[in-house]
This record gives sequence, C-alpha cells and structure tokens, in this order.
Amino acid sequence: MLNESKYHIGPEEMLSEQREIEAAKADPARFEVLYNRYYEPILQFVYKRVEGKEAAFDITSQVFLNAMLKLSQFKFVGSPFSSWLYRIALNEINTMYRKDKVQRSIKVEEHELKSVIQEINPDDDIDEQYKKVEEALNDFEEEDVQLIELRFFEKRAFKEIGDILNMTENNAKVKLYRLLDKLKLNLTLSKKTA
Repeated sequence: MLNESKYHIGPEEMLSEQREIEAAKADPARFEVLYNRYYEPILQFVYKRVEGKEAAFDITSQVFLNAMLKLSQFKFVGSPFSSWLYRIALNEINTMYRKDKVQRSIKVEEHELKSVIQEINPDDDIDEQYKKVEEALNDFEEEDVQLIELRFFEKRAFKEIGDILNMTENNAKVKLYRLLDKLKLNLTLSKKTA
C-alpha cells in the first residue's frame, strides 16, 4: 500500500519552508537553500522523463531559473514548494517535446510496472503482462501517463499529485481509477485476441 500522508514533508517543515521562501523573495541569494534542497529530486524527476543527461540538466536549470524569476508570484497555499517546482518541470518537459516535435518515451523499471499490474489484476502473471502494460501506456495521453507515473512509480499521495498536475485531490483519484479501468480493459481485450 502506498504511503497516504498528504506530502513528503510535515506541517512544521512547510512552515519553515514558507519562511525560507519569504526570505528568498526579499533576498534572491537566499534562494540557494531551496535550490540545494530540491535540485537533485527535480533533476531525477526530469531525467526519468527525457532522453539524455544533457537535456535533463538543461531542463532542470530552466526549472530553477523560472522558479527564481517567478518566486514573487509564488503563494503559499498549504502545499510544499516542491509541488510548484514539479509543475514547472512538467511544463518545461512538455514544452521541449512540443518544440522538438518528438514522442515522449516512458522509462520504466520492471518493478515499477509491477505495482500497476497488481493494482489492475493481482491474479495476472506479472511477467506476461509487463510488455502489454508498457505498450498500452505508450498509447495514453501525456497527462494520463504523468498521473500513473506520479502515483505508482514515484509513490506520491493523491493530494501532492493534484498539486503537481494542478487538479483537485479527488479529481486525481477519479482520473487515475478511470485510467486503470481503461488499462484493464486493454489487457482483457489483448488476452482475448491472443
């Protein structure tokens, strides 16, 4: 079962983070604390979604540049600063794919897909279903894949997923379970045609 805490940090850490953000708004040099805390997680997040280290480094740099330039617009609404950074990262990744007119590839480890397969049908042979699930995910819309990645591959709570994808927690849940139903239907149909 996935950890159901709403965020990766607690209320005390969010309050401390809010103070750091306010300090960085007053003095941009204070942004370094936030940069140092979130650079590696954002880089990993981006790297899983793009081809090549250089592209991941470039996008990550752009994420932090945008965050620093728009920090005055950031408003604390009860979610971690990282949710805002991940949203910026997704926007930068999507912009890159639109600009370069390339199809996004999904980098998935076998153990990451196991949780999706077990959620859909725990009785299925995971090894048999692995390739089919991977192929089905390649046919999903970008936002749908992002939802699955955030929930199953990165083990994020629905509240944080909603913050990152700019939707409500409930909408994230409903959408995910609809996607799982769609995936299950695709697998069932592929079994019948095999």
